[in-house]
Amino acid sequence: MNKRENSISMNGKKKKRSAVSERLLSLICFLLIIICWCVGSYGGMVRDIFLPSPTAVAGKIIAMAKDGSLWANCWESTLRVLVGWFWSAVAALPMGMLMANSRKISAFVQPIIEFARYLPVVALVPLTLLYLGIGETQKYTIIFLGTFFQLVLMVCDTVAGVDSNMINAAKTLGAGKMQIYKEVIFPAALPGLMDDFRLTIGWAWTYLVVAEMVAADNGLGYMILRSQRYLATDTIFAGLILIGLIGLVTDFLFRVLSRIVAPWYDRLTDK
Repeated sequence: MNKRENSISMNGKKKKRSAVSERLLSLICFLLIIICWCVGSYGGMVRDIFLPSPTAVAGKIIAMAKDGSLWANCWESTLRVLVGWFWSAVAALPMGMLMANSRKISAFVQPIIEFARYLPVVALVPLTLLYLGIGETQKYTIIFLGTFFQLVLMVCDTVAGVDSNMINAAKTLGAGKMQIYKEVIFPAALPGLMDDFRLTIGWAWTYLVVAEMVAADNGLGYMILRSQRYLATDTIFAGLILIGLIGLVTDFLFRVLSRIVAPWYDRLTDK
């Protein structure tokens, strides 16, 4: 084995050890949180109404799984998040790419985007109810509004970060505008765009409770808000944990998808 192959092998081993240590640290962090939770609840340091025990929360999740409400609420909430986020991504991707490559379009659109992204989505709930009624479209729209404006700016920044030398080289070789977008800009920006999508779908979950706070009769957000009226903190904790777990699964799937659609993703993130 020559020096170059030996160096590559050593680097691979270092990356594996680093990945194992990172997973171990993540596991330790979760264990510490659970330990603190157990000490606070089982040790009587915090009343049950404020901090239900892990067994009480686990029992509530098992009870909901048995009566079928757990799966129904998880499905409805996941569907709302995915639909609302999907349409925001479909609209934000081309707009962000155009803003990054056209000063005129950016000058025309960006002030509106900057203004709208500071508007609290909660304040828009009455208007969406007035315009769209109490159906599913209103809930999709809330999640759309919560993620679209930030995603446009993130896409714009990611695409603007593509090396200009690559674009200039493509122009020198006679590539047209659409060809440059398709074969240079989009592939170069794809790893960053996947990270943008992964982050914003996490934000979509944070807007779920807002989307389900009015005129909803199912979903995890609705379950949490209804439990608040009766001080059922075990159900509130169960809902929060379920949202967090589904969010972790979504994040993991996006990381896997990033490595499938952009095989060069690892080389960029390892720098």
